[in-house]
Amino acid sequence: MDIFRSVTQSVLGTPQPEKQISGVETVEKLIDRVESSTLLEDRRDGCRGLKAMSRKYRVHVGAHGMDTLVQVLESDRNDHEIVNYALETLANVTSSEVYPEESEEEEGAAPENQISDLGVQFTEIFIKRQENISLVLELLDEFDFKVRYPTIKLLTNLLQNRPKELQEAILVVPSGVSKLMDQLSDSREVIRNDTLLLLIQLTKGNTNLQKIIAFENAYDHLFEIVKDEGFADGGVVVEDCLILMLNLLRNNPSNQTFFKEGSYIQRLTSFFTFPLDSTEVGWSAQKVTNIHYMLQLVRTLVSPHNTTQVVTSCQKAMHQSGLLHALCSLLMASGVPADILTDTINTVSDLIRGNQMNQEFFASVMAPSSPPRPAIVVLLMSMVNDKQPFVLRCAVLYCFQCFLYRNEVGQSQIIQTLLPQTADVVSGNKPPPNQITAGQLLCGGLFSADPVSNWFAAVALSHALIDNQAQKEQLLRVQLATGVGSPPVSLLQQCSTILQSGAKVLTRLGLLMLLSTWLTKCPVAAAHLLGQPSMVPFLTAHISSNEHDELELVCQGLCAFLLGICGKFNDGSVSNFTQEGITRLIADRIGVEHFSDKLSDVSKHEAYSKAAKYPQISAKQPSDLVFDHAFCKLFKGLEVMALRAVTPDLTNGGVTEPTPAEVTKYKEIIREQDTEMTNLKSSVEELKKELETLKAERENFTTKIAELQDQNTVLKTHQGIGHESSSVPPSASTSEETSTESPSNTNQESDQIQQLQQQLHDITYARDYYYYQMVEKDNQLQALQQQQQAPQEHTETLVNGHPENGTNSSFFESTANPELENLRKQLEDLQLVLYNKDAEIQQIKEIAASGTMNTSTVSQLEEEIKKLNSEKTALEKHNSELQSSVVNTEGELSTAQSKIKELELLVNEAKKVEDVPAVASNSDVDAVRKDLEISLESLKKEQEDLLVLLTDQDTKMAEYKKRLKARGEELSDDDDDEDVDIDINAVCDADGNDQDDLM
Repeated sequence: MDIFRSVTQSVLGTPQPEKQISGVETVEKLIDRVESSTLLEDRRDGCRGLKAMSRKYRVHVGAHGMDTLVQVLESDRNDHEIVNYALETLANVTSSEVYPEESEEEEGAAPENQISDLGVQFTEIFIKRQENISLVLELLDEFDFKVRYPTIKLLTNLLQNRPKELQEAILVVPSGVSKLMDQLSDSREVIRNDTLLLLIQLTKGNTNLQKIIAFENAYDHLFEIVKDEGFADGGVVVEDCLILMLNLLRNNPSNQTFFKEGSYIQRLTSFFTFPLDSTEVGWSAQKVTNIHYMLQLVRTLVSPHNTTQVVTSCQKAMHQSGLLHALCSLLMASGVPADILTDTINTVSDLIRGNQMNQEFFASVMAPSSPPRPAIVVLLMSMVNDKQPFVLRCAVLYCFQCFLYRNEVGQSQIIQTLLPQTADVVSGNKPPPNQITAGQLLCGGLFSADPVSNWFAAVALSHALIDNQAQKEQLLRVQLATGVGSPPVSLLQQCSTILQSGAKVLTRLGLLMLLSTWLTKCPVAAAHLLGQPSMVPFLTAHISSNEHDELELVCQGLCAFLLGICGKFNDGSVSNFTQEGITRLIADRIGVEHFSDKLSDVSKHEAYSKAAKYPQISAKQPSDLVFDHAFCKLFKGLEVMALRAVTPDLTNGGVTEPTPAEVTKYKEIIREQDTEMTNLKSSVEELKKELETLKAERENFTTKIAELQDQNTVLKTHQGIGHESSSVPPSASTSEETSTESPSNTNQESDQIQQLQQQLHDITYARDYYYYQMVEKDNQLQALQQQQQAPQEHTETLVNGHPENGTNSSFFESTANPELENLRKQLEDLQLVLYNKDAEIQQIKEIAASGTMNTSTVSQLEEEIKKLNSEKTALEKHNSELQSSVVNTEGELSTAQSKIKELELLVNEAKKVEDVPAVASNSDVDAVRKDLEISLESLKKEQEDLLVLLTDQDTKMAEYKKRLKARGEELSDDDDDEDVDIDINAVCDADGNDQDDLM
């Protein structure tokens, strides 16, 4: 109350004597001050007041001030003091702790039954906004203790109240886990230790967070902390580190593999290198706890629940790193507390289970006694000793089972210690204590007066026979001396005798499990048991008895199971109890249904379900001992077989067993069905692929249709705009727009849609038609181009195929197409000259017709014109002859090309016949070349004559022009005359170039 009064006075001033302000009003005023004050000092004082009142008035501070406090964290982050007040206030509000101030009867205090739920409710409100979590995690970047410590405290409260929601929220925040892992490197132990507690809560039940934290170098940080704290001699911080490691590794194969591959197993060895001083009076409670968690950490890596690959690799690494040796040394040390010794035995058991190398190493471990004894013998001595703690005896049994698991050599070694040549008990003499063997200890426990020892010994001996046919037969050779002067009896006979002598139920359970394991798949042992006259009557009588105790019902079920095994693995050597005889016996004396009910009672028992889950015995007291894990697996596999063996009518519905021929027929049917099923699966796969293809095509078509619709819409829009602008007045368009809004235009819209669809169809059809026409035109054009290129390609093929004909190839390349092009060009030039001459003649005629010249001159000109006309006629005639010669030349060229093709065919045939490179005849090619050269020479001569005539004519025309100019006549087209002269010179130049090319 003093704090409350001081805060009230500092914030609100001295209260008036006639009016007292309540706590709720104070909270509201403080919140308003934080929200509305512009000065940082005022907001800081308001946050300080809220922090002081957050415990007693948690409801009001949390309900009305949470958003204000979050706003402070966002806007005033640089001021560490106000951030500290806001964080501590939020931590108080979200805490699950019940504060003493809340229980006082003050105004605004929550009822007692709701106080514990306030923290959870405010946590839900706070984490509802993801931004709040991100904001709090960002505050971890501040190194100031006043900011970092309350931030971790707030996150811890949130995790305790709503772990799943906060785990998901932290996963979403970028680098959120990294910021938390950085706190482990903080030099301030308070922050580091609270971060450990926070990470322990964070890693519970979330595999993704476990993986992220493990890959953030969590193992390195934790090992360094454990080392700094002194390993097992450290305090509670070591315990927290080990608990965090367990959270990261338990049921997480990824982290287990990372732990093994990161060479962290080698660092585990240092956990168990503490001095084992036998003179130490006792271990501290914290040291015992630390070692307990260290052993749990090792067991987590080699637990049978892990994958086989992880377990095998970890077992190998632990043996190579010396961890197994360190644990065996701890196991054989003196002065070790019983609970630590029990955990060590269980850890060693998991380390050697199914690993031959580790099992051999464990068999070689000797106890530090005088004389030394094998560790297995020392452990079995503790198991059959009823003065040892029950949990320790169970651990020894589990260790012995793990030693024999998939270890035929170890099974053989145990059975060998029971055979007559090595067992001193055959003679009735008690062996010296230093020479006692494991087999003798098991027999001693099997026949002792302690039921628990009987059960332990029977189960341990059954593990020496699992899946080992040879040792089952060897165990039949074991002979026991029951007394002085009495003949020895077999171990099987002694077990059946004890079973029939009314032993305690726990002893009978152990012996029945031993006999069932022994007789499974061993007809010789089954014959020995059936050879005892009183054994089968005892079993039938015990099954038929009316019992109500649960364990007695289990014994009856195990007797039925043993009788069924005798029927299943019966070789018929005992004539009184063949399989058919046992079947009749069960039907007559027990009843088939009663026998089946007794057999099913075994699997219905609760202890059966517990034992079948885990290989290790989970019993806490002797009354919990019923079944063994290995026997549960055996019973599950043979229950139906044993029932069918002795009760075929019940299991098969009165139908006899199928004959081998029927079995073969059924197998063939199954094969056919498998083949058909395989074909159907392949067909289904093909159909799936086709379906995927069709889906893809449908999507493509849908996309194309959408594009066409868009194009159609655009076209319609442009068409509509053009139509409206040309034919529809503004008033009409306005009225149409107004009318479209009326409800009666629904049918018009549907008609427009149909018209658009029809137009789309028409456009699509037109597009396809024009596309088809375009493809046809392209094909025709390509065909024409190929036809034009074919002669040249054939010529090049022939020449390239025969290197000897280099002259022929150069001749055709220089005289075929280029020569014809030159001729055509010269003809065009000549035609142009003739046209120009016609123009000149016409001009002269026009001058003559004007009458400006005298009669003699006109007559002379007319004569010259006649000559020119005659020359023109001769030139035109010569031009036509040149054109015909060009045509002839082209024909000769085509003839030559056809001859070349024929030569190619001849060459190819020659290649096929003679299989040697063939060359076209040079004489044929030379003949073609000579013909072409002659034709070209004649054309050249004619061209030269024509050029001479044109030159003479041009000279005469120039003289006539001079005469006309001298007489003062005006002439037009002087430029054309100059152009004609240039054209004639160009023709001459072209002719000269062509001649040079031909040379």
